Amino acid sequence: MRYVLLLLFIAFSNNINAQEEITLEKPTAEKKYETFEMTEGDSTYLMKKYYMAFLKSGPNRDHSKEEAAEIQKGHMAHMGKLAAENKIQIAGPFDDDSDIQGVVIYSVYSLEEALTLTQADPAVVAGRLVVELHPFWAAKGSKLD
Repeated sequence: MRYVLLLLFIAFSNNINAQEEITLEKPTAEKKYETFEMTEGDSTYLMKKYYMAFLKSGPNRDHSKEEAAEIQKGHMAHMGKLAAENKIQIAGPFDDDSDIQGVVIYSVYSLEEALTLTQADPAVVAGRLVVELHPFWAAKGSKLD
């Protein structure tokens, strides 16, 4: 239930003003998503490269309760803006007590663009989160139930 609420919040929070504008790469004849076809049995899948970000506890977590709340508000606005722009496929927090706080799967053209988006996150800027980013292949159109 927590994940559903988070995803709904992300989907509808795009009306919150993001703290800064981000210049995103636009599709061109030269810029395309990396894809390939994979056949398994009698099924063929179009595989697409995404970028998975693991959001981890950062080195600066001693903010006051009020500061942490403002940083979280900025983080959610940032995620909402990216979701509204279809740059995020799914995002959400983990429900355990580890250093990995959450995950985001970006649908962008390059690792550099994914890095730019993660580094613009107010929680990363404030040092509350650090990001571990990995290329990730999935069948295009895959979804969670």
